[in-house]
Amino acid sequence: MNESQLIERVLAGDATAERTLYDAHVDRIYRLAYRMTGDETMSEDCTQETFIRAFDNLVSFQGRSALSTWLHSIAVSVVLNSIRKVKRLRQRETELDDATLGLVAMSKPDLDLRLGLYRAIEQLTDDLRLVFVLHDMEGYKHQEIADILDVPLGTSKTRLFRAHQLLRETLAPSGGQTAEEDGL
Repeated sequence: MNESQLIERVLAGDATAERTLYDAHVDRIYRLAYRMTGDETMSEDCTQETFIRAFDNLVSFQGRSALSTWLHSIAVSVVLNSIRKVKRLRQRETELDDATLGLVAMSKPDLDLRLGLYRAIEQLTDDLRLVFVLHDMEGYKHQEIADILDVPLGTSKTRLFRAHQLLRETLAPSGGQTAEEDGL
């Protein structure tokens, strides 16, 4: 069944279609929420809130973009509002410690690199981190990101460029200094 038929069935009150739509998108919505918040409980709440809003407003979905793009724009709004509301953005370091349990089998240099990357991503501003997560981690194209965030295409590209630039600086072995600054 195609997406528009599924939406029609959901709007007609078909619980099975509603579950099918939910199951098709819940993992990506949760993953996005978790990457933005770093908090399992908050991510679950944001995922639930995203689908509540989506089903409440599905009648307004016009199909100008993919349903997944529309759902992700709702999720981004929900996540950003949740982050602002509870001011827990900087508590993600605790979850990084939990994440290391799953990385125990990694060698020390691999583990250090991964943790360093997580910390560097965490230091990005919300706008830069969001575009980085959507593009580099979730695989969205710039036009899809622009649609999700309701920004011009160039803004998405610029934010990703700046995120990459800041991550390179943060992760450089010299602590962010360039070779020229080190006198090399």
